[in-house]
Amino acid sequence: MTQQFAERATNVAPTGARNADLNDLVRILEDGQRRKLDVIAPASALRMREGNVHVEGIESLITEDGVTDVDGIYRPTAVADEGVSDKLRIPLAYLRRMRAENVPLLDENVNAWMRQEPERRFMLRAFRGENGPGMPSEGVARALLSDSYKLMDNLDMLLAALDGVQQSGHPTRITGCDLTDRRMYVRVESEAVAIQARSLLRGYRSPFDGRSGDELPMISAGFVITNSEVGAGAYTITPRAVIQVCRNGLTQAKDVMRAVHLGGKQDEGVVNWSGQTQRKTLELITSKTADAVSTFLSREYVEAKVYEMEAAAGKELSEPTKTIEHVTKSLSIGNEAKDRILAHFIRGGQMTAGGVMQAVTSTAQTLTDADQAAALEALAVPALTAAAAHG
Repeated sequence: MTQQFAERATNVAPTGARNADLNDLVRILEDGQRRKLDVIAPASALRMREGNVHVEGIESLITEDGVTDVDGIYRPTAVADEGVSDKLRIPLAYLRRMRAENVPLLDENVNAWMRQEPERRFMLRAFRGENGPGMPSEGVARALLSDSYKLMDNLDMLLAALDGVQQSGHPTRITGCDLTDRRMYVRVESEAVAIQARSLLRGYRSPFDGRSGDELPMISAGFVITNSEVGAGAYTITPRAVIQVCRNGLTQAKDVMRAVHLGGKQDEGVVNWSGQTQRKTLELITSKTADAVSTFLSREYVEAKVYEMEAAAGKELSEPTKTIEHVTKSLSIGNEAKDRILAHFIRGGQMTAGGVMQAVTSTAQTLTDADQAAALEALAVPALTAAAAHG
């Protein structure tokens, strides 16, 4: 990649966000909608040169808004590289090494496998660059996917979901939004549905400001909306309890509601949803969201989940350090996160299996990578179970 292209391409993709408010998230998503380019292309139209994806020979799309040029140069994100690895069955570690150490070899490998099946078709999701008339498009390759991948874009899904939340009639507020190259996360909470959890929070202190769970033993009902535009997961609504004293979130992954991105084969060229297809999909999302909200924001649901956790949370730990070592190893949590969890456990002051759970969720709040934070938060309840079993 030339330095000039690298500098231009870096500014093509909309900026990510961590703990943003809803208005900021919508602004970023709207910018992405203006720049997105989705195209079904045969392998014969795709080449890797200097580590960038070159698209050649795809007909431009002419609409009332103007001409959409497809041919051009697209800088792959790490997610796009993962798609290339998956679709061409090139080991990901090897692909990453070639990109870091031998880009000509990367070009040669990718192009050789593309030539094996020239008629095989892929969906390329990209962001267009903002180039002058007559200049080739220089943008970002966001993902290489199957040609049957169903487009369910973040902005559309978010607006449909928020419509479902409104239709449910529950008073809610959005407490934070994250956006990465892989996923969108929107956290929703209802303080109108809050229960006391004195047993679960007895002896716990917030590692952030030292406030006591005995003084504020409240847990609010909530959920998190997630979606991926690049094949990194389905649209989901996952119930999430929020501990008010420290804002730790407890996601209940086993109760998740999801909608997958699978559809039929699509015609070659620029992808453009029909109005009817889009409307039906979004109506379904709105309906599913309203149903999920009615379930997850019920007092009965939250009380049942807290009761399930309380039975394990009170288990005293005779050797907390060994228990945390066991828990993090069994859940494949890395050493850096393990050390943070131990520090948060000590500051939390709750020498029980419940304290391990709290340390996992409070550590998740401190991570700057939203994908890693969400993944760690999802392990809080499994960590509770593992800690209680280990003792």
